[in-house]
Amino acid sequence: MSRSIHKLKARRLETLSTPGWYGDGGGLWLRIKTNGSKSWKFIWNRDKVRREMGLGSYAAYTLDDAREMAAAARNLLKEGHDPIELRQTEKEEEKVEREKAKQEARPVAGPPTFLDYAKKYIAAHEGGWSNAKHIWQWTNSLEKHAKGIRDIPVDKISPQDVAEALKPSWTTFAETAGRVRGRIENVLDAAKAEGHIQSPWENPARWKGNLQFLLPKRKRLVTGHHAAIPYEDMPEFFEALQKREAPTARALEMTVLCATRTSETLLARWREVDLDRRIWTIPAERMKMRIEHRVPLSPAAIAVLKAVATGKPCKPNDYIFPGQRPDSPLSQMAMPLLMRRMNLGQFTVHGMRSSFRDYMGDETDHAETVIEHALAHQVGSSVTRAYRRKDAFEKRKSVMADWADYLQGRSQNLAESGQHADAQSLDEVA
Repeated sequence: MSRSIHKLKARRLETLSTPGWYGDGGGLWLRIKTNGSKSWKFIWNRDKVRREMGLGSYAAYTLDDAREMAAAARNLLKEGHDPIELRQTEKEEEKVEREKAKQEARPVAGPPTFLDYAKKYIAAHEGGWSNAKHIWQWTNSLEKHAKGIRDIPVDKISPQDVAEALKPSWTTFAETAGRVRGRIENVLDAAKAEGHIQSPWENPARWKGNLQFLLPKRKRLVTGHHAAIPYEDMPEFFEALQKREAPTARALEMTVLCATRTSETLLARWREVDLDRRIWTIPAERMKMRIEHRVPLSPAAIAVLKAVATGKPCKPNDYIFPGQRPDSPLSQMAMPLLMRRMNLGQFTVHGMRSSFRDYMGDETDHAETVIEHALAHQVGSSVTRAYRRKDAFEKRKSVMADWADYLQGRSQNLAESGQHADAQSLDEVA
């Protein structure tokens, strides 16, 4: 029997160049135009009228990314929503927020500080940028990776100031640091053109003949398939997430704490959780590798489950994170939309697993095989797996506890601060 979805093959798509429409099933299409450009489309019929929604270019999104977006769109349709109208509403809300931010900006007497002028520069140029992600990337990168010059007046910034500001990320986050340097250079050039900097002057952020003598050669980084928040920024993100009261925030919080995939969290039912033993057992049929996966629940994860269960009955077959109807889970678009509302739409939910993996590999001494087991990845060759039938569960307890502790503050001792929750049965929670 032929498959109704997932008909396309990633390797075949790389070689396709003939103009036309190539269907993956379930409404997802790859369109190749006569000029050679490739883009993803989601197509459906509404009241016998064909509807078409662009999902992005082939260069920007992988086949897996497009399938995830198509699945989210199909879920929205099932819930009675129109994906195009919903996206337009989000854009309008973002526009209102940007206009509000502009109105709240205060004029600065004399030459402005770098951060104040950078905000003005972004506001002046955002109309020509393709999307809100680009605006966020500019704002976030300058605020976080140029901290050393944020409060210095634009006419007082020296090459040494720029070099010191970039050093913390120059070799660790090479690609980001390189983009930040270019953005600093553009902002300062604009400040000069607007009269905030007087001649004679040379841009202190220029590379050739300037910063090339103050900074080491950058290392080229390898990028992954899913955009991930750098693990250094995860505690700040997690703190902001915990302050949100929406059920979707608790689902995303659980996903981050357990390093699980989106579907593994959204389709979880109360019968899978044993709070007494602090174990979440995800059945094989819901796992990517079709192998049962046991997740050691950290005290922080237990606290999330208790918060979700407070004040309502929790029957074994109920979804832990129900959608608009109790008999259906949250939409797959719920968590990505929440991240957009947090101005983090350029990152993916799946990328949280990469943040977890990078932190464990860079900052801890946990064994690689144990970390891979925590991500429900297959470890070793088929021969190795034939003899290694355990899942390192006991060792993974400390892995997940370390991750939870880090998310809540690198130096924070949860046991001493009383945040470790006592085990409680499902009956007690209900």
